[in-house]
Amino acid sequence: MSQMNIALEDAGLLARIKMGDKEAFATLVRRHSMRFYRIAYRFSGGRTEAEDIVQEAFLKLWERPNLWQEDRNTAFTTWFYRVLVNMCLDYRKKKRPVSLQDDSWVMDERHSYEETMLLDERERLLEEHIHTLPQRQRTALNLCFYEGLSNQEAADVMDINIKALQSLLMRAKATLKERIGEYYADREAV
Repeated sequence: MSQMNIALEDAGLLARIKMGDKEAFATLVRRHSMRFYRIAYRFSGGRTEAEDIVQEAFLKLWERPNLWQEDRNTAFTTWFYRVLVNMCLDYRKKKRPVSLQDDSWVMDERHSYEETMLLDERERLLEEHIHTLPQRQRTALNLCFYEGLSNQEAADVMDINIKALQSLLMRAKATLKERIGEYYADREAV
């Protein structure tokens, strides 16, 4: 199903939700909850927190469906990403950041144990450095690289122009490249 068809179906579901249709709400939640869970998880770093944020965001939509305004020509997903990102940012302000130690790492059998450990260390290091980036750079990275949004979609979610988004991405990548390079240079000096 094309993005355009999904957007039209979402708009129809939202019209029904505005009339109190619980089945339409359930359909919308089933269709998009995993997508929004992924971004909430990237911001919160915890499964329970991410589930709570997504649930709260959908509950907010159910209680106040008129928040989404079809006449603004914004797809539901773009609008809801913005709502969710704002809720994640509010959550982070209320709670101190938690390190992303995930116990559910699945070992890739194509790599040796040593290779897997190196890859795991690199992933942990990258996540650690991403969490030290300024919030807007981190948001741009998460939306474009982890959520797969186009630059234009991510710019819309962040309510900035595309040049500003591209600038955030370039600064984020340059900072990460520099920090990771410094980390490995320091380790080789030891």
